[in-house]
Amino acid sequence: MITIMLLGPSPIAVSGVSTHLNQLFQSPLADEFKLLHFQVGSEGRKESAATKLVRLFFSPIQFLGQLIQEKPQIIHLNTSLESKSYWRDIVYLIIARIAVKKVVYQVHGGALPQDLFKSNKLLTKFLRLSLHTADAIVLLSQEELAAYRDFAPGLQLEVIPNAIELCADPQWKKTPPTQNKSLKLVYVGRLAISKGIFEIIEALGIVRNRGKNIQLVLAGTGPEEGRLRARVNDLDLNDNVRFAGAVFGVDKDQIWEDADLFVFPTYHWEGLPYALLESMAARTPPVVSPVGAIPDVMEDGIHGVFVPSRNPEALAEAIERLDNDRALICRMGEACRQRVENYYTVARLADDFRKLYHNLIN
Repeated sequence: MITIMLLGPSPIAVSGVSTHLNQLFQSPLADEFKLLHFQVGSEGRKESAATKLVRLFFSPIQFLGQLIQEKPQIIHLNTSLESKSYWRDIVYLIIARIAVKKVVYQVHGGALPQDLFKSNKLLTKFLRLSLHTADAIVLLSQEELAAYRDFAPGLQLEVIPNAIELCADPQWKKTPPTQNKSLKLVYVGRLAISKGIFEIIEALGIVRNRGKNIQLVLAGTGPEEGRLRARVNDLDLNDNVRFAGAVFGVDKDQIWEDADLFVFPTYHWEGLPYALLESMAARTPPVVSPVGAIPDVMEDGIHGVFVPSRNPEALAEAIERLDNDRALICRMGEACRQRVENYYTVARLADDFRKLYHNLIN
């Protein structure tokens, strides 16, 4: 049996990469390959600064020991193209190549390669060389594919989008939301400024001033929660906004069931957000900025609405237009569900990696 070692954060960490790793371990791949996990990074760990330093020093040594003991044929390194992650994970890439292992280098968002060290020609050259040491580079979007092809011609590139585990169709929202009920918006994600959360609050204030009674649930935690609550209070939106905190399992299902629209005007370096796929699977059309892999997943006006980032007025106009056309929300919700069922299931994800692994070995 082929042995594959997957490098990434703890399976219990709350992160997109952890979700991805758990999907692979729980997929049919685990029946065909021997899948091993080697934990890197601080996510999911409780450690002091001193413990972290010790871990950073000994982790590469432990990794080499695992290579010697387990003898995996493929190293599947899950990283992101951000400075901290890149320099941490390049050590594991070098060790894997010295040990003559096949390497899958999967990039979960972050900067495009042209931008990571754009002010430093020497580091940019080193990045290009390091990418060429991988046997295959897995990306999430067509935008990344074009950028990597331009940055380093000759790379073995694969686009394998994220996926979600689909339960039986819950049959939510088969009919349009009634016009006499307040439109319900939801944001699910980290409460960080680059996710467009303050633009959501500003847009809500705009539509309220135009006579619309729109409700918003913010599901998540993050560094901007305090400032966000203060802004909600300043705009007198406390009756319109509910902070739900982090939600999981049936609580998250209830959030999606209750919502009419998913608002996500992000300008973060997104890969392919799981919240986007979850919203679409729940027939909750997204009102979202077209960044990262998002335009690969949804079509404007068919599955949701694209809005420019950092533009509360445009977001407010989109919300108001959809509030006036509940039938369109219903049609887009059904198109969303079909899109995810056809292209973004874990079965498809497992099949993509099965083909990649076999191609590398053969």
